[in-house]
Amino acid sequence: MIKMRITICAVALLLAGCGARTLLDKPAETTPDGTSTADSISEYQLALAHRITQVNSTKVYIGRPQALLRSVVVVKYVVDANGSLLRSEIMRSNRDRVTETTALTSVRNTAPFPKPAPSLLRHGRVEVIETWLFNKDGRFQLRTIAEPQMDE
Repeated sequence: MIKMRITICAVALLLAGCGARTLLDKPAETTPDGTSTADSISEYQLALAHRITQVNSTKVYIGRPQALLRSVVVVKYVVDANGSLLRSEIMRSNRDRVTETTALTSVRNTAPFPKPAPSLLRHGRVEVIETWLFNKDGRFQLRTIAEPQMDE
């Protein structure tokens, strides 16, 4: 009886994780030369959010974020026409240095990004503003693709 319960729980956990992983690991669609097929800034941001979570999967929280987050970090980063990261900076934070470092490091680790479509470029680059939502354990979701937070 105990073995059956353990097996049922293991299967349930495995199945629960499958749906979330698929959502977070969606690959960015690109042309053969690595240019994103996104035709709007919001679609490009969505593709980049999926790419950041894919590259940094060990630091990503799977499931709904807790009601009271440890930290919310807003980062602005700039991508050039080749998909290279030009710069990144913290725009808003609660001054939790660990989560700020994690957010900035996750952007740097992901570069180079898919090249933005020429129609998205302004002065040869694209500026993206993304919000990192950190749970107490230091793992994050990006607001662009995050599940709704739990109720208190």
